[in-house]
Amino acid sequence: MERKEAGNRINQLRALIDRHNYLYFVKNIPEIGDGQYDKLMSELRGLENSFPGLIANQSPTQRVGAEPLIGFSEISHEIPMLSLSNSFSDDDLTAWYHRLYAMLDDTNFEMACELKYDGLAVSLRYENGLFIQGATRGNGMTGEDITLNLKTINSIPLCLQGEFPQTLEVRGEVYFPKSEFDKFNARRDQEGLQTYANPRNTAAGSLRQLDSNVTAGRPLDIFIYSLAQIDSSQSLDTQLETLNYLKSLGFKINPHNVLAKNRQEVIEYHTNWIQNLASLDYDCDGIVVKVNRLDYQQHLGTIGREPRWATAYKFPAVQAQTRLLEIRLNVGRTGSINPYAILEPVEVGGVIIKQATLHNSDYIESKDLKIGDWVVVERAGEVIPQIVKSHKDKRTGSETSFSMPSLCPSCGAKLVNREDEAATFCTNSTCPAQLERLVEHFVGKNAMDIGGMGGKVGISLIQSGLIKDVADIYFLQRKKLEQLDRMGKKSVDNLLRAIKESKKQPPERLLTSLGIPHVGSEISFLLLNKFASIDNLVVCNQETLLNIPSIGPKISESITEYFSKPDNLNVLEKLRSAGVSMVSETLTQSKDIILLSDLRFVVTGRLENYSRTEIQDLIKRCGGKVSSSVSKSTDYLLAGQDGGSKLSEATKLGVQIISESDFEVMMVGK
Repeated sequence: MERKEAGNRINQLRALIDRHNYLYFVKNIPEIGDGQYDKLMSELRGLENSFPGLIANQSPTQRVGAEPLIGFSEISHEIPMLSLSNSFSDDDLTAWYHRLYAMLDDTNFEMACELKYDGLAVSLRYENGLFIQGATRGNGMTGEDITLNLKTINSIPLCLQGEFPQTLEVRGEVYFPKSEFDKFNARRDQEGLQTYANPRNTAAGSLRQLDSNVTAGRPLDIFIYSLAQIDSSQSLDTQLETLNYLKSLGFKINPHNVLAKNRQEVIEYHTNWIQNLASLDYDCDGIVVKVNRLDYQQHLGTIGREPRWATAYKFPAVQAQTRLLEIRLNVGRTGSINPYAILEPVEVGGVIIKQATLHNSDYIESKDLKIGDWVVVERAGEVIPQIVKSHKDKRTGSETSFSMPSLCPSCGAKLVNREDEAATFCTNSTCPAQLERLVEHFVGKNAMDIGGMGGKVGISLIQSGLIKDVADIYFLQRKKLEQLDRMGKKSVDNLLRAIKESKKQPPERLLTSLGIPHVGSEISFLLLNKFASIDNLVVCNQETLLNIPSIGPKISESITEYFSKPDNLNVLEKLRSAGVSMVSETLTQSKDIILLSDLRFVVTGRLENYSRTEIQDLIKRCGGKVSSSVSKSTDYLLAGQDGGSKLSEATKLGVQIISESDFEVMMVGK
């Protein structure tokens, strides 16, 4: 067969196989049997083997077979992957509705109701109809590139169907069907292998395999639930209309999504699924309620990391009975003393529970818990298990009461109760347990990301006296490291390399890593976007902080209190002298002026010097805002090659169009 003829037949086979994959895995209405399907795949593989130059990434044969990765690279989400607020009762839902009434002129708005799947959230990106990148949610701002693993999921289209947009990004939930999970575990049991605890954790672990061939052996599935970004003139007005559009492109959409005209219909949908959960082949822990109109969603906006226009209305938690064997204490990185329960192991919702949170001594007292009690343990979704009550009628008299000690279990310092806080705190700022937790946090993946220093290594460095504060990490010496147990030359090389690389982390990562109460990755990004450097933040007062959206009294007080302590300022000075980045490279050092402050950009087309992710990240770092569609509020359309429909839309609305070189001049000239 000639190359041209082979190319034509390969294209025919790919189209046929894509169609049958869609019919089988998405529509659940197969037209051919397994034998016929296997023949098509066999013919395609044979032709591609004969003509390797015709192999394409989007071929059905390329879903599996890639070389194992060394590690996952990070991906910045252009549009953050937000989390949802929770409603646990009809009263919670009503209160949420009333907050919406206060912000919308319309009191008769409709809701899109969807099931809340208990899986792993992912983002899928398409360019010119082809699947090019997939990522985990991560911390909402940054996830991990798991493209190769996602390609193994047959219900994820590698090529879109119909009239697809130039650029598209969707969000979905990967899950392990319960029926397939049972078969999977049965096979492992027959082979003498350890079985897995539950579908959710197995799905998450499967997507984080460095070898995509392992992922391919696990029958994962996906439901797409939202559109994050689109480069198209496609007019979409509601959430349910958007889902129908995505369905037309070949995505798998849950068939149980409905429109609710009022709050009562939302409650009825919720009640119906509590009663019918057993009929589903996937785990759900609630429903998601979204304002259906997209313009209302945009008007309502977000607060912190949560959209105002959506809430997760959770199903009642799963409960079980067991015995409270012991109450232990751990010390948090801020010095809080956290009691937790040691339980007689019990299965709750498919997971074996051995421990439960007890929050603080007030919680233990309010529940009247005694060591030796029979207790009711509750687990809702991925929430940490907790004890909801004890069975006083089952007491024998051998049970013992718990009392909070007066001294820290780690360092022996005096414990105190702060005003307006239920927790008990250790007063010793040099408490080893606090330092262990802080170092663990500091080197974590969402902070300074120093691989090879978590867990026992960090504890060993503290116990040996090499680390007395987090800044000491940057002054560790090879000779002393090699004297520690299990720290050979290769381990030391890797650790020192990771420490050196971490100095280049942007300052918002450093701010997150300091462990300031209530200051996580999103608040850190917001603050550095405003102040450009940690030095500017150090001298900032509460009044200035309170003028920033999403910064309330608790956060502002926590920040100013942290930077008022000499010990913390000394740590910052040591970090600076070690060469750790304190100033964003793309931001000015002025407290008041940021290069692109509050300018709204839309990016279209292919750029020469930046990927789409890089340019959008740069704009945001410089104080600008990035949108996926052109509107009257857009300040600039940054246009590369093959700009598409956004160019005509910008011209029509009178939006200024700039080139990549114009943008670079703007960055220098500001």
